[in-house]
Amino acid sequence: MARLNVNPTRMELKRLKGRLSTAVRGHKLLKDKSDEMVRRFTEIIKENKRLRDEVEEELARTLRQFSVARSVTPAYEAETAFAMPSVAVGVECGTETVMGVEVPKVSLSDGRRTEGLPYAYAEITSEADYSVDMVSALLPKMVLLAGTEKTMRMLAAEIERNKRRVNALEYVMIPQLEETIKYIKDKLDENERAAVVRLMKVKGKA
Repeated sequence: MARLNVNPTRMELKRLKGRLSTAVRGHKLLKDKSDEMVRRFTEIIKENKRLRDEVEEELARTLRQFSVARSVTPAYEAETAFAMPSVAVGVECGTETVMGVEVPKVSLSDGRRTEGLPYAYAEITSEADYSVDMVSALLPKMVLLAGTEKTMRMLAAEIERNKRRVNALEYVMIPQLEETIKYIKDKLDENERAAVVRLMKVKGKA
């Protein structure tokens, strides 16, 4: 490991010892933070997987139901009916902090269904009613899943950045400081021994 280019003086030695102490404390704090972030990240991954499994399962059922509805309804009438919204969902977007990282916080208000269904009952079969109800129930979960996945990606990026900082301290900065401190100590000891030898020679001549 290459040492820092500094003058081997006692003042420089004291300054570098202070930097090394700070670097070691910082490394420990960052390592602890990284471990806690990984723990929280694991929890969010589990929650995300649970939500995704639920959404995919319900979405598959909903698409099958839509297929049934389309099969018993003329294509033009089905597209017109399904294009009309039946529920209004309010979404409040904010942020919250997870281990120092600002992540999105999505909260949903209660869905407000329009009066009845958005089409005439005489035009569309009851299969379409089931399809619309299933989509209305699925929409809030899809919004929550989107927020959870965004949080997961942001935490993953921060964990990677934090890991690079920990590695830079552990494998570059701390070894450099330790090597430089050792070099200065060796240099000071060498100068001290040389001074003692000179003093002995002077005394010998006297």
